[in-house]
Amino acid sequence: MGGDPAVSTVSGAGTDLQAGAGSADSPSSDPIRALIVDDHALFRRGLEMVLAAEDDIELVGEASDGKEAVAKAGEALPDVILMDIRMPKSSGIQACRAMKEVAPSSKIVMLTISDEEEDLFEAIRAGASGYLLKDIPLDEVADVVRAVHGGQSLINPSMAAKLLTEFAALAKRDGEERSEQQVPAPKLTDREMQVLKLVGARFPPDWRRVIPVTHIPI
Repeated sequence: MGGDPAVSTVSGAGTDLQAGAGSADSPSSDPIRALIVDDHALFRRGLEMVLAAEDDIELVGEASDGKEAVAKAGEALPDVILMDIRMPKSSGIQACRAMKEVAPSSKIVMLTISDEEEDLFEAIRAGASGYLLKDIPLDEVADVVRAVHGGQSLINPSMAAKLLTEFAALAKRDGEERSEQQVPAPKLTDREMQVLKLVGARFPPDWRRVIPVTHIPI
């Protein structure tokens, strides 16, 4: 893992999106290839209209379920995929895992109404580069696509708080188990460390007090 990620902000209409390391401003001669995946045709249409108005973004396809999305991703090899979680045939999380096999370079952003912690955790574990709620203003979607394509990781602040709380709970539980069993603490995966550092970047410098530093090999 590299150093702690920088934080940038994409804000508007009450939404404040925290971003991880990377830059969305690096010039590119080719448009960003985007794929939209959602089982609601009206929402797909709204995203399509927004992205079509951007000269630097090209919509290369859309899908209405996870199974179709994996096939489209394998064919079009998009740079960025905007995908819902709750869909028929195959969920967004299942599709995310499969897409990492057929289109490993694609960056996947979960765009969903689900604020369930379990969905957030599973999406991150599956390799998603972002987790945003659908209350994000549509006029910010293009900036999201650019930011993720530029290497940033995005997460709603409300979900970031839940993620940090969960890590704190896990650390406390692991600490209690270690005290009883006297065994070394299990290390977080690289992906979990990346997300934890991203979340921590939006908190005061003493945020690490929430989780014992002996548990986190930073």
